[in-house]
Amino acid sequence: MHDLSAPAPLSPDELEAALRRIGAERYHNLHPYHRLLHGGRLNRGQVQAWALNRYYYQSSIPAKDATLIARLPTADLRREWRRRLVDHDGDAPGTGGVARWLKLAEGVGLDPAYVQSTAGILPTTRFAVDAYVAFVRDRSILEAIASSLTEMFSPTIIAERVSGMLANYAWITQETLAYFTPRLTQAPRDVNFALGYVREHARTRAEQEAVLAALRFKCDVLWAQLDALHHAYVAPALIPPGAFTPEQT
Repeated sequence: MHDLSAPAPLSPDELEAALRRIGAERYHNLHPYHRLLHGGRLNRGQVQAWALNRYYYQSSIPAKDATLIARLPTADLRREWRRRLVDHDGDAPGTGGVARWLKLAEGVGLDPAYVQSTAGILPTTRFAVDAYVAFVRDRSILEAIASSLTEMFSPTIIAERVSGMLANYAWITQETLAYFTPRLTQAPRDVNFALGYVREHARTRAEQEAVLAALRFKCDVLWAQLDALHHAYVAPALIPPGAFTPEQT
């Protein structure tokens, strides 16, 4: 028998609206650390800590995407998702988003070899990013794709980040922030596919609730990383043993 007490499925437009509400409430552009970063209120060491820890997230994205590609059932889907690997890993050494982020880290004064070692990242950064990779590996394909939909909100934060950092930090250049330029076209392209997939395949209310939970989880992953940065490098400024310690200036 049909359960009359169960909530009716959302329409695709209602589901998309619910996804966008999650971003409006939970996306990490709202986090105090990002407000400080964009507003020019961090010192060089605090900016370095952000770049260093964010590298672990950026460099883990291709591994996350590779686990999903391995589970996608059709060549069309695999080809679509494979573009993300090229975007981040590049198609030759020194190309792609991960390499550009390494240049960003170098541009703010970090040793690239130290950044790549990930030796100085915060424990919460490692736990949160590893949890995201595991989520995409272990959950349903629908949930894994839905978790990527934080990209719906990334053009706004990229615009804020680039304009704010260039305006407020004399030692940061356009070249330093070159990572972000391709993302302004890559992210909307990726969203068009992922959002279309979710709108089409999340048909039952249970599937739709799983999709919404996946996006909330991903927002939490991003938020937790900034919580850790704020706790370690702003207030109360308690840096965990072994983590990056900025030079005193």
